[in-house]
Amino acid sequence: MSTAKAEAQVPGLSWAKSSYSSSEGGDCIEVAPTPHTVHVRDSKDPEGPILRFTPDAWAEFVAYARTL
Repeated sequence: MSTAKAEAQVPGLSWAKSSYSSSEGGDCIEVAPTPHTVHVRDSKDPEGPILRFTPDAWAEFVAYARTL
């Protein structure tokens, strides 16, 4: 995993937020997958830090989160 500020964002990413997220500004993240990296950011702070995961690491995280 790595982090980056907004100025280091990859142009042209297509960010998605879960359909389970409400429009009330709760605790949501946005995800922008690419072939080699999954970019993750706070939906309330799109200009803030971005976490970057390998697709395998992201898949492991999601699989674990589903068990909670």
